[in-house]
Amino acid sequence: MPHLSTSPLHDRFGVIVHDLDLSDVTAETHFPAIRAAFEKHSALLFKNQTLDEDTHFNLAGLFGPIEDRQADERKPGEAMKLPEVSNITKEGGVTSEADLHTLNLKSNMLWHVDSTFLPTPALVNILAAKIVTTEGGATELASTRAAFADMNPALQERLRHTWFKHRYSHSRARISPELAKLPMFNKWPDTSWRAVWQNPVTGDEAVYIASHAFGAKGMEDTEGQAFVDDVMAACTAPAYVYSHRWEVGDVLIWDQRAVLHRGTPWPYAQKRRLVSLCVSVTEADGLAQMRPAIT
Repeated sequence: MPHLSTSPLHDRFGVIVHDLDLSDVTAETHFPAIRAAFEKHSALLFKNQTLDEDTHFNLAGLFGPIEDRQADERKPGEAMKLPEVSNITKEGGVTSEADLHTLNLKSNMLWHVDSTFLPTPALVNILAAKIVTTEGGATELASTRAAFADMNPALQERLRHTWFKHRYSHSRARISPELAKLPMFNKWPDTSWRAVWQNPVTGDEAVYIASHAFGAKGMEDTEGQAFVDDVMAACTAPAYVYSHRWEVGDVLIWDQRAVLHRGTPWPYAQKRRLVSLCVSVTEADGLAQMRPAIT
């Protein structure tokens, strides 16, 4: 397997990958080393990339099935568009701070894992910067693998026997009750996943939690939410957090089984555009061990 040139992203997780053009990656060339680094380090940063739409889709497809939340909304034969995290309107302006679209962007500023509310959650997010702001607008990552390793054994064992309950509208309701009522946040029934995801390649365990988590199986709602909040606070302590200040051409790839993320505020009059593709987990990624609590 070819060697990747890397340097640390954070002292507990992640690497910067140097001297590699993502447009050169194929299933046989570079990707095996990228996937190995992904399993080991949980987060990868690539600088100075010219990641076009086709390359983005091709790279994501190497990780597994590409997630498509709008498949049921498109006309037959209509192609999937590259999802954007952006405040730019079709007319070229920006959405106002009180606009529901902006409020949805603000909900991404809660610590979360993508797609825990879907029947099949996400393995990876590949996020690329196209337009960045002069200040703010960072993306922060938190290693729940490092956090779990530092927890006391009693809490580790409790989490191994816990299932967190997830609902998309729950995270949106924390920002705006009106936002949470939109159909797009109520398309899927509640899910339930084990609170600890063990990586089938490395054997490492990580807390699996998100802002979409509204409680834990077997607990009253208030007690369950309090436990979620306590665990979330432990996982996002400063020692486990990396804050990325975007530059155009940056590409961040992270393991959603072991890393939380959130956006941070920026001056909303400034344009910001990131493009994102998530890939769904498969049985090879440890899905089976997480499934028993789905109801």
